[in-house]
Amino acid sequence: MEREITPVQPDDFFIIMNHIDALFDYPIHYHPEYELNLVMKSTGKRIVGDSINEYSGIDLVFIGPNTYHKWSGDGSEGSHVITIQFPEDLFDQSFLDRKLMNPIKELLKKSYRGIEFSEETKVEMKERILALCNMHGFDSVLSFLSILYDLAISRNQRLLASSTFKSEFEIPKSQRIKKVVQHLQEHYDQEIMLSEVATMVNMSDSAFSHFFKRRTQRSFSDYLIDIRIGHACRKLLETNHNISNICYNCGFNNLSNFNRLFKKKKGCTPSEFREYNQMITKY
Repeated sequence: MEREITPVQPDDFFIIMNHIDALFDYPIHYHPEYELNLVMKSTGKRIVGDSINEYSGIDLVFIGPNTYHKWSGDGSEGSHVITIQFPEDLFDQSFLDRKLMNPIKELLKKSYRGIEFSEETKVEMKERILALCNMHGFDSVLSFLSILYDLAISRNQRLLASSTFKSEFEIPKSQRIKKVVQHLQEHYDQEIMLSEVATMVNMSDSAFSHFFKRRTQRSFSDYLIDIRIGHACRKLLETNHNISNICYNCGFNNLSNFNRLFKKKKGCTPSEFREYNQMITKY
């Protein structure tokens, strides 16, 4: 099971990835962002949480944070996938608690099980999502919110994962974990030792190592690598800096090791990632 490091950054409202002639070669994966996935001109199987279903023609599914998923399409020519991702904290609780936001609040809550929409909604939303791909500026934000709202109030939704499904990758809201993650985000470009972080939360190295892995389902070193790779992805997309500079500016001290880890995490080299992700639009 792969944890996808998405291009979504804290200052992004949402991103759109527009894959024409999609290969469906990404393994079962999860990530902390919400995802709306529109699949067109394809037939295959879809995994969302503990559900496995066949799809064909147009498929439209909304997936919550850390719910694992995968589409296995037939790879036929013309397969087209548009993926919209946005951060888990895009809407704070006080905003969601307002009466007009109740439908979206409920949509976000249900998304942890994955939501498939009716054929009528799929057809209608297909055109609106395609149009969103060509929009820019604040109009795109308004259109995005309108799409979310209309999905929320649409009829004949179907929840995909079972009512007992709970992602093992959901991270508890531990204050110590939050403190550690904030430190890693602020100092990822520097040398960070497990011992110094353990001291921050008043734990021994061994106790902290076990605590961190139990709470996040990943080792401390793997979590730090993911943060550094995430920042490297952003620099590859948003700057013209060469790969060597990006490597060292993101806390790696060896270029070959950076290339090896990047390919392991992303399935491609840094240069391939930069070229491939020209299809990503950030808002």
